[in-house]
Amino acid sequence: MESTEHDSARQAAAERRRRELLEAAERIVLRDGPDASMNAIAAEAGITKPILYRHFGDKGGLYRALAVRHTDALLANLRTALDAPVLRRERVEATLDAYLLAIEARPQVYRFLMHPSEEDNPSESGFDVGRHSAPLLRRLGEELAKVITDRLDLGADAELKARVWGHGIVGMMHGAGDWWLRERPCSREELVRQLTDLLWGQLASVEDRTGGAGS
Repeated sequence: MESTEHDSARQAAAERRRRELLEAAERIVLRDGPDASMNAIAAEAGITKPILYRHFGDKGGLYRALAVRHTDALLANLRTALDAPVLRRERVEATLDAYLLAIEARPQVYRFLMHPSEEDNPSESGFDVGRHSAPLLRRLGEELAKVITDRLDLGADAELKARVWGHGIVGMMHGAGDWWLRERPCSREELVRQLTDLLWGQLASVEDRTGGAGS
């Protein structure tokens, strides 16, 4: 019994310490973006780099942990937007806006997750952001497909159609959001409106499982 309690306490302490290290890493990422280094993160956390490696393995391990943390938060916001008790076009707009607001609010975190630093030469460091960001986008696509399946009656081949739409929408949001964040050619609201117009064709023609209005 004492051993079990001791193990549970040790696990809780390890999880708390890992969360503290991720928070320290996030502060550095918010400051330095893609140039955030393991040395700077270790210094922020008040530990040595070998101890940081002990927790995450390498920069790729730290990246994956931060990606999970931010993807979970983004998915929660997307689900909230999709569940809003409003007309479907407004839900689509809210969902697109939730994604764009997330990257606008923390652009340095977005750049760290999606764009490699000039320092991160895969042949030298073993860290390739593109190799790690692809699973993040795939996870967003699969999760959005599940939400679409749950909320819309897509008829025949519903699962395939939902996955096509899920990954297509995520790809569109990522591509358009990346371009918009770099160039800022218009307001976020205008981009949301334009992307919603693009999506609105076929999406407006299917029925809600809840029987809600589509227009």
